[in-house]
Amino acid sequence: MLYYLLNFYDPEFADYFKVAADFASHIDREHNTLDYARLLATIARREKLRPLSRQAVARIIEHSARMADDSEKLLTHLRSIRDLLAEADYWAAENGHAAIANSDVQQAIDQKDHRLDQLRERLYETIRRGTIMIATEGRVAGQINGLSVLQLGEFSFGQPSRITATTRMGSGKVVDIERETELGGAIHSKGVLILSSFIAARYARNSPFSLAASLVFEQSYGHVEGDSASLAELCAILSSLAQVPLRQDLAMTGSVNQLGQVQPIGGVNEKIEGFFDICAARGLSGSQGVIIPASNVPHLMLRWDVVHAAQAGQFHIYPVTTVDEAMALLSDIEVGAADETGATRPTRSTAASTPN
Repeated sequence: MLYYLLNFYDPEFADYFKVAADFASHIDREHNTLDYARLLATIARREKLRPLSRQAVARIIEHSARMADDSEKLLTHLRSIRDLLAEADYWAAENGHAAIANSDVQQAIDQKDHRLDQLRERLYETIRRGTIMIATEGRVAGQINGLSVLQLGEFSFGQPSRITATTRMGSGKVVDIERETELGGAIHSKGVLILSSFIAARYARNSPFSLAASLVFEQSYGHVEGDSASLAELCAILSSLAQVPLRQDLAMTGSVNQLGQVQPIGGVNEKIEGFFDICAARGLSGSQGVIIPASNVPHLMLRWDVVHAAQAGQFHIYPVTTVDEAMALLSDIEVGAADETGATRPTRSTAASTPN
């Protein structure tokens, strides 16, 4: 970005930088794993670090995919890789290891997170103490747990947020309270307009749209941007409209288009882990989980404690492709679909009831 800005604003810039080379920040994982392992060995020799065990190489490759936010990609940002190796080498020396072990790499990752997670710990503490109200059990109509990501330099973490909706007779307008108070960004406002178009197209095709609805992120006092909560907002409106309680032991992320299809979002790993941490602190019930877009499944690179909890059936991840699948999961009610005559018949996708 800096290169293109300087090239655009400074007419002499191109005289000094005549050959542009745009380096990719990620590479495919499938065919480059062996070369990546060789790269790690080269960096270790060049920096005069201890050799890496096979398990340590595997853990670094796994973490590289995590940093790339994609299970099918590997990060090529060499400074981040070199820093991780140097810190793992330090912990190998502290632990008396002749070679860098898997545990040394994990200790380096954990220690870096610990140095940067003060804000996360303070935020999660306010949720555990009930200062910020997030429900992880029960059912409530017009209320849902949304998920967002906070980025602090190289550290990012998920933040659960309570989203509520109210509905009443009106002229078909969906009021975005964040936008009305100038706390909502343009992309967030676009997401609200898209979901209101979906509601009008589905439920007011042959008659005036007599609904009025209000949406808000409760206890949010900063700027709200992005459309990754539009699916949750849509489900909250439908729940309030039909007075159907939604499960509070589930959180949700995903954007939605005018056809009711669920679209991928960013930061899916941090969002899942953020809700998991709150549920784990209160005690996992075995029914808690997160609803995500099905198209985000290839991006999953979750922490091992989340993976183990999912394998044990204590936490669930549900991929969905439509808002109907999400509503079936949240309400435990079969979703109806209108036939040619306009009558409603029940239908439910099997994907909505099967956790990933």
